[in-house]
Amino acid sequence: MRSGWATTSGPDRRRLLTGCVEDALVELWAEVGGPATGTALACVGSLARRELGPRSDVDLVLLHDGRDTAATDRLATSLWYPLWDSGVKLDHSVRTPAECADVAARELSAGVGLLDLRVVAGDAALVSGARTALIGAWRAGARKRLPELLASLDERLTRYGDAAYLLEPDLKEARGGFRDMAMLRALAATWLTDRPHSGVRGPYDQLLDVRDALHVSSGRTLDRLVAAEVDAVAERLGFPDPDDLHRGVSLAARRIGHAVDLTARSARAAVPQRRVLAFGRRERRPDYTEAEHGLIVHGGEVALGRTASPAAPATGLQAGALAASRGLVLSPVTAENLGHHALALPTPWPADAREALLQLLSSGPQLIPVWEALDLAGCISRWIPSWATISARPQHNPLHRHTVDRHSVQTVAEAQRHLTQVERPDLLLLACLFHDIGKIPGAGVDHAAVGAPIARAAVEAIGLPPADAELVELLVEHHLTLAALATKRDHADPATQAALVAAVRGRADVLDLLRYLTESDARAAGPAAWSPWRAQLINSLAEQVEGLLVADDSAEASRRVDIHRLVDVGLARSVALDGRPRVRVEPQPGGLQLLVAARDRLGLFSETAGLLASHGVQVRSAVLHTVDGVAVNTWRVDKQLTTDVPDPAFLVKQLERLEQGDTTVLAPVRRREARSLSADPVAEPWVELVEDASESAVVVEVRTQDRPGLLYALGEAVAQQRLSIRSAHASTLAGLAIDTFYLTEADGARPDAERARAALRGLGAAAGPGRPAAVAGC
Repeated sequence: MRSGWATTSGPDRRRLLTGCVEDALVELWAEVGGPATGTALACVGSLARRELGPRSDVDLVLLHDGRDTAATDRLATSLWYPLWDSGVKLDHSVRTPAECADVAARELSAGVGLLDLRVVAGDAALVSGARTALIGAWRAGARKRLPELLASLDERLTRYGDAAYLLEPDLKEARGGFRDMAMLRALAATWLTDRPHSGVRGPYDQLLDVRDALHVSSGRTLDRLVAAEVDAVAERLGFPDPDDLHRGVSLAARRIGHAVDLTARSARAAVPQRRVLAFGRRERRPDYTEAEHGLIVHGGEVALGRTASPAAPATGLQAGALAASRGLVLSPVTAENLGHHALALPTPWPADAREALLQLLSSGPQLIPVWEALDLAGCISRWIPSWATISARPQHNPLHRHTVDRHSVQTVAEAQRHLTQVERPDLLLLACLFHDIGKIPGAGVDHAAVGAPIARAAVEAIGLPPADAELVELLVEHHLTLAALATKRDHADPATQAALVAAVRGRADVLDLLRYLTESDARAAGPAAWSPWRAQLINSLAEQVEGLLVADDSAEASRRVDIHRLVDVGLARSVALDGRPRVRVEPQPGGLQLLVAARDRLGLFSETAGLLASHGVQVRSAVLHTVDGVAVNTWRVDKQLTTDVPDPAFLVKQLERLEQGDTTVLAPVRRREARSLSADPVAEPWVELVEDASESAVVVEVRTQDRPGLLYALGEAVAQQRLSIRSAHASTLAGLAIDTFYLTEADGARPDAERARAALRGLGAAAGPGRPAAVAGC
């Protein structure tokens, strides 16, 4: 099996393809009688750059001097029709040099594209003169056009994202893609800045190789590396593992994106800014300022002074810490120099290197570009060898927006807001940096357990004492525990709280570290992972357990639960007094919250879910608790899914009808469920009996593709088994429903094993109509 990027002939193949197309165009020009002077067939785009792919467009310009437009029109017809008839994807225009200059002045994309103008056949002098004029005009207007050029970079980043961190990157439009290379050429053509110091031609050729393979495997003009084509593209390029293809694309796009950032910054700096005048004179500023450790700051960049050695153990970290703490960038020359001289640090690290690392990590969002510069220079993986295993590693979870390494650095940046709230901010930063270090090939789903000893070894090498290294190991091992318990388990069940107490070893300071690691991790993953609803659940459980840990009698305190944290007790008491249901709608950050309280009975959860689904209310999260015979359901509707929620008084009437046995109000959701039984099977659901989650209830977790009415179907399945839902915890993430049910007998007793198995089978059937569920724990 070949290794990745085995198609070393990629550039040669593209040049050969370009030559074939050009030869055919030259023959066509001769056949139609193209004149030798006054008119020329020119090209732009990939043809002009000799980068044609298997299905690239052919971008042609019929350039003429304007003396005989009728003859030019006849010539154009003679050229374009044979090309269309042959199936060539043609992008064409007919222009004079003045018209080219006019369109270049009006349209930024056209102006950038025309800089590549190259002759194919005809009057070469005409094309050469037009291109010279276009480049001259581009340079003359560079200072005025620079804001528009830089704004286009930001606009594409917002629209298409960063190719380095996306699972399905657009190789053309996303940051680090082909458009960015065009921008690099355009910026260099302004003479406001040099070409980037670090080579980008190799990474660019690698992305072109991916594009070519994608065109062949998909059979169409496709620039987005969609998941369905990854395996075929990886095989065609010689990657034994598709993840290695993703890593290669990520690293190539990072280098191009980083080069664009540096070049754009250099261009901005080249445009004179308004200077402050003092006493009628221009303020004079020194060329550079000296900083500690022999470093200097010049033009917003950190560089090495004469006394700083790039080979010294701490120099690279100190330069990075200075840049990040002041919001500066590393000089590209300095980053390259550090990369050439970076060596493995001694074990344990010298104290000054360890201090510089912690200063670098504590700099918040300013850490990210500095870390990327050091990483691209090869420094990080030499200082922290285990980092290489997650570098550019793709995530296979739709909640995540970044690769594993970029997510880890983003988590560190997010933790800055919490550094004053914990006793050991250094341990929080290091736990954030290494929390996903276990996401390596072959790790399986339990990356936390895999990564914990790796993290411990890394921080011991950095120089942490054994007790601190053990604590970082513990945090990495349990970095998912708090979120899982808060969103999937009943907060009022002593087993839930006991599990969290055990995870933090009964220490309030460790709970604080875990709490803020959890939040930083979720914020770094994306908005779906740290929604207001999930934040409320995580903070609520953490606060409850924190209260237990600081109580005088922790054994007695562990048996006490402040029900007011979980349930609107006043609403429950109102129902208990007169027996009438209550409904309240409350605005919450990011959406609406519906509180529904009614006397508990078999099927209440299912009927309430069905009632909401019948009226088009798309529930994204739900929690049910029972207080003294009254069930209080909290339903969360995200802002973007909020429709016209029925009036609370109307919902109360509907609930009363359901209590009286009138289920006609559920007809819409029942019809929908009936249709789902005959629909194509969905992905296989997973239904699991969660052992040891509760001593007083059977706990079942259901994971399946979300659909309207799912909670109704699941609740109905439980009701058909004559089981009671003591509490329920439902959430939806990236289209996947994760629902947990605490089931008891009608009298509150814990169901026996046979009854538990029946519940599992019923929930499995309801979770995926037409598709048998995978059931664990039967």
